[in-house]
Amino acid sequence: MLTKRIIPCLDVRDRKVTKGVKFQNNIELGDPIEMAVAYSDGGCDELVFYDITASAQRRPIDIEMVREVAKVVHIPFAVGGGIENLEDMRRVLLAGAEKVSVNSLAVRNPKIIAEGAREFGAQCIVLGMDPVKVEDLQKFPSGYEITIRGFRERTGIDALEWAKQAEGLGAGEIVVNSVDADGTREGFELNLTRLISTSVRIPVVASGGAGEPRHLAEVFTAGKADAAIIASMIHTGQYTIRQIKDELIGANIHIRKKW
Repeated sequence: MLTKRIIPCLDVRDRKVTKGVKFQNNIELGDPIEMAVAYSDGGCDELVFYDITASAQRRPIDIEMVREVAKVVHIPFAVGGGIENLEDMRRVLLAGAEKVSVNSLAVRNPKIIAEGAREFGAQCIVLGMDPVKVEDLQKFPSGYEITIRGFRERTGIDALEWAKQAEGLGAGEIVVNSVDADGTREGFELNLTRLISTSVRIPVVASGGAGEPRHLAEVFTAGKADAAIIASMIHTGQYTIRQIKDELIGANIHIRKKW
């Protein structure tokens, strides 16, 4: 049985880690390099960094930050935001990241998924998606619409169909970040996560809503997720990675213990 992964997410703006609720009212929390080291040493399985304003501002990702992270952590990490083409992907991977996350770019140019997978391997290409719940089931049979540019733009694309298309194009993993649950700390969007994870054959990472360890247990079991992204619950110091993993072990969740 594959172990479930726990992945701290560091949303970065102007070289500071920031966190909001439903993509709004962000506050600064600390230095991304220092936090990356703390979480890596604390026992997390991977890390993910999102340059949250790069795409909206039409600027490249902070490549120097990627290089600095690669020098000080010894676990895999993914990077997203401001990726516009294959050369941007190459720069991020050469700077030390193991995976590249594409979101807005993939919606505008789906072929970039296939091109990236062909050039660097499917394991390097992560599709990030930001679905929001909608009422129009005729237009959106899954009940969720894909948004881009940090929830600034709706796309008219059904979330499940987009996940299947991305898998067919060669994505190696899908991060499902619920806009409705983001930053609420009230639990993952289990229906959405399960819908995607049971409909594709590639790993699905749940994101948005983690507030306590039982939420991870729920998304690993009821939500069928392969991994879970966490942010607020550890950024605030309420929980450590070790505390979370200890509780998951107690709940018979198969995870990697690093102590």
